[in-house]
Amino acid sequence: MRAAVYYENGGPEVFRYEEVSDPQPGPGDVLVQVEAVSIEGGDTLNRLQGDLATTPHVVGYQCAGTITSVGDQVREFRSGDRVVTLGLFGSHAELRTADEKFCWRIPDGLSTVEAACIPTAYGTAHDSLFEFGRLQAGETVLIHAGASGVGIAAIQMAKRAGATVLATASSDERLGRLKEFGLDHGINYATTEFVGAVRELTGGNGANVIVDGVGGPTLQQSLGCLAYRGRVVSFGNAGREMTPPLDISTMRGNNQTLVGYFLGAELFLGERARPMIAGLIDDVAKGDLRVVVDREFPLAEAAEAHAYIESRQAFGRVVLIP
Repeated sequence: MRAAVYYENGGPEVFRYEEVSDPQPGPGDVLVQVEAVSIEGGDTLNRLQGDLATTPHVVGYQCAGTITSVGDQVREFRSGDRVVTLGLFGSHAELRTADEKFCWRIPDGLSTVEAACIPTAYGTAHDSLFEFGRLQAGETVLIHAGASGVGIAAIQMAKRAGATVLATASSDERLGRLKEFGLDHGINYATTEFVGAVRELTGGNGANVIVDGVGGPTLQQSLGCLAYRGRVVSFGNAGREMTPPLDISTMRGNNQTLVGYFLGAELFLGERARPMIAGLIDDVAKGDLRVVVDREFPLAEAAEAHAYIESRQAFGRVVLIP
């Protein structure tokens, strides 16, 4: 098969498009002909500094396509089924194996490209808002990086749950585009100090729930605009800056909560998250939620696609097509 591989960590330029050995499914695995790869934030971080599980290494968590064969212990799927899959690596290729426990059937009428973008972003958004953020109707939520895949998903879910939705983004143009997904108030973090803006927009109360995938110094600032009994859910480090030691001195007196979140742990260690993601896939198929794909690149242009993501120009998802 052909795959986008690298032999050492580094910038997007480390990618090579080469012929490599086909992956071999185990007894509980499916083999998928990949048709769409959603590039996740973790993919770019792993390329930059993650462990190389194989040499050459095929990076990538998430992709969708059609099953070509199944292991003898697979019970839920068969050859010909369209699925979206998650795995620790291997998505940036023409073929990938995945444990059937980390596969979801794609409903009729939902495109493979859209399905490829759902589990990580939409699962993370849903858990950050509801399972760990405990968002309730009538509360105010602040969503950082509103134009990201998780951001666009979270804005839609928070709005349909009856929340007032605030989000940050790097330009007024991007914030304007988020209005159609349910954004009530946008904050341009390039021109506005967001802590003060959140306080002003909430009459001094602050946000009840903050979804923070940026990390770094932004996480400390998030604590500064949290409401009484507010909850911050931190799930990533998209800003690529080290998070300084956090000052949590104001949290105890305000009965506030800071939660670290990782979707992979929920999938590996419990049964709850898999049906949750299946429900979100159905919601997209029914039109209750929308997936936004900014650009599609050929798999051979993985370097260009990663560079585009890291330029922070994307609005929504960036997809590779083998």
